[in-house]
Amino acid sequence: MTEPDLSALRERAAHGDVDATDELTELATERGDLNELRRLADAGSSTATDELIQLAAEQADIDELRRLSDSGNATATDQLIELATEQDNLDELRRLADRGNITAAEQLEELTAE
Repeated sequence: MTEPDLSALRERAAHGDVDATDELTELATERGDLNELRRLADAGSSTATDELIQLAAEQADIDELRRLSDSGNATATDQLIELATEQDNLDELRRLADRGNITAAEQLEELTAE
């Protein structure tokens, strides 16, 4: 897709064209473009949000998962806990546990008991 085509697609999406948003989401996912997915997710696309979470988890992007989790996205929180557990990231698990996340507290307890 050429840059002018992409710009036109973005313009349509900005004006509420759901098909354009879906196409941009698909293209961004194929390219692994976190910035484009973030922009679409921030504009309200739940599909882009789901793809962003999946891609961030695949890329082990803890900062992006934290940002989404901190904004209240439960799926991002689950992925963040999973990633933090895999990385033995006790600080992140402790941060989530301190915010009241029971799953993070359980994972933290399990990792520190080993």
